[in-house]
Amino acid sequence: MQDMEQIYEQYFETVYKYLFCLTRNNDISEELTQETFYRAVKKIHTFKGDCKISVWLCQIAKNLWYDECRKHKKIVETNEESFLEIRASNDAIEEKVVQNEEKMALYKKLQKLDEKTREVIYLRITGELSFKEIGIILNQTENWARVTFYRGKQKLKEGDENEREKGL
Repeated sequence: MQDMEQIYEQYFETVYKYLFCLTRNNDISEELTQETFYRAVKKIHTFKGDCKISVWLCQIAKNLWYDECRKHKKIVETNEESFLEIRASNDAIEEKVVQNEEKMALYKKLQKLDEKTREVIYLRITGELSFKEIGIILNQTENWARVTFYRGKQKLKEGDENEREKGL
């Protein structure tokens, strides 16, 4: 077993990205990521090794987020602007604008999907997790995660086709 410092360095970004997918807020994601590792340190003796450490950490993170939502009795709001920040690069300004519009369009389409489908897609794409890991995090089967992801992609494709037919 690695020591917690190594675990922190290795999995901080994964946990942060996962929480950012849920919260769409940098500050909350950072705070919950810190709390996740604090709880992991306190509970490391309970880690049985029957899943990857990253999956275990994301389960802790998810539970913290749900606790936070219940505590504040708030509905998670989508903050697309913070989720779609463009990283500074040497690309031309026009290219950045096009990229931003494409990302915005994709995330707007994703917001039309049901919450579970959206979460599976975010975990798969931004979290780069396997279907098995996604299933564990969401207390579902690997097959459920795979089917949900596939159906979500199909709904996104159908949306694209409908827009083309309407001339949008």
